[in-house]
Amino acid sequence: MPELDVSLFRRDALVRQLREQPVWDLLVIGGGATGLGVALDGISRGYKTLLLEQVDFAKGTSSRSTKLVHGGVRYLAQGDVGLVREALHERGLLLQNAPHLVRNQDFIIPNYSWWGGSFYTIGLKLYDLLAGRLSLGASRHLSRAETLARLGNLRAQGLRGGVLYHDGQFDDARLAVNLAQTAVERGGTLLNHCAVGGLLKDGQGQLTGVVATDQETGTVYELRAKAVVNATGVFVDEIRQLDQPGARPLVRPSQGVHLVLDRSFLPGNAALLIPKTDDGRVLFVVPWHGRVVVGTTDTPIEKASAEPRALEKEIEFVLRTAARYLTRAPQRHDVRSVFAGLRPLAAPTTGSAKTREISRSHKILVSVAGLITITGGKWTTYRRMGEDAVDKAIALGKLPPAPSQTAHLPIHGAQASADQRNHLSGYGTDQPALLQLVAAQPELGEKLDTALEFLKAEIVWAARYEMARTVEDVLARRVRVLFLDAAAAIRVAPAVAALLARELGFNVAWEQQQVAEFTQLARQYLLATAS
Repeated sequence: MPELDVSLFRRDALVRQLREQPVWDLLVIGGGATGLGVALDGISRGYKTLLLEQVDFAKGTSSRSTKLVHGGVRYLAQGDVGLVREALHERGLLLQNAPHLVRNQDFIIPNYSWWGGSFYTIGLKLYDLLAGRLSLGASRHLSRAETLARLGNLRAQGLRGGVLYHDGQFDDARLAVNLAQTAVERGGTLLNHCAVGGLLKDGQGQLTGVVATDQETGTVYELRAKAVVNATGVFVDEIRQLDQPGARPLVRPSQGVHLVLDRSFLPGNAALLIPKTDDGRVLFVVPWHGRVVVGTTDTPIEKASAEPRALEKEIEFVLRTAARYLTRAPQRHDVRSVFAGLRPLAAPTTGSAKTREISRSHKILVSVAGLITITGGKWTTYRRMGEDAVDKAIALGKLPPAPSQTAHLPIHGAQASADQRNHLSGYGTDQPALLQLVAAQPELGEKLDTALEFLKAEIVWAARYEMARTVEDVLARRVRVLFLDAAAAIRVAPAVAALLARELGFNVAWEQQQVAEFTQLARQYLLATAS
């Protein structure tokens, strides 16, 4: 295993690259799944690439998914065969390229009607067929007894059987961090906490770069680039307004809410798919990091925000739907964390389509000034979205032709693990070095909290090698405590702040401010304070 070069990920080194490069080939705005996919694709082709993220990698939608790498069973039901085929292909590539974070997950659809078993079995056979050689396994019918045995806590009354199929399950934010590491290791410059607030244009009105502000120092930079890609998810229209004030919105945000429960609500290794809810969606109950994620909803939102809040009606909907299928129904006090994410759905040009019916296919738009905006899509297809955006820059003559290399590019940490129960397996090839850190400083082998599996060493690791700069960066997107147990996240915030301050060279006042800011944020993830 090659030794990690800590200097690659130091913020001062990345800022120096920002200052010293006169003109970038490719400049990407946005550090979520799409932006990271664009940046890594550009780097794979040899382009000098810069990515700027105003807060942190995967701060928005990309850390708030249902944790699935999937083709989309419900899109198949809507007849969007092309999207499903593309997503299933990308699912297979992602399992190969990031086996430490993506795994084959069994899903079971329970059947409570005489026709349901045949209906879902036929549909999922088509799902298997579309996956082709990248299939994760064949779907099959389950007897009533086997369905109950594999889905502990499932309601038995009226159950006729079930259908088992395979899909992918992953850690979204950690994959984003690993993509950022991969991009940096391959020569890219990626900077979080650096916000784009303006665009640069020449005398003919053509885009030549951006104006960005380092959020830590307040330093403002004018950065030149041959091609600029707007990959800011639900915020793409804010960047488009900088280019074309008054431009018609491209995105219609839709909110999805998830509740996190103790694993006892779904013992065993299989996930549950509830095929039809009151609003016509599907609901997932998925094992994740020793807990269970239940979601999601589909609520149109007028305005995008960095910290969307779960609505009371959404919380009640998830609890009510889960209660219909689970013998021991979850109550409000059982919820460890509640989080909401916004989907950047492409706004329909005509009619008033329901958000669940809007295609999840991605779209690319080029403005008169040359700003390339990519929107729509989903985590599973992030790589293809990146490839398509760079292809568009080439087609426009902004970049010289070069083939994409990401289809079979291993992502940082790529290594299959036989022990999924050990959370450190998610570090993949980094795990030995992380354990060496503990060996050198035994106190870092202590747990952050008796109720948590995470170690103090992971905080130091996040600062040194994963570009974490704040308590939120760590607890929300590096070790995921905020999404797993919000109360525990509040408890450990002071210890995390102290470890980060020592590692990054910040003072006690910074520690105190970080704890205060994070505590205020984390309270929004406690169900008792959700509104």
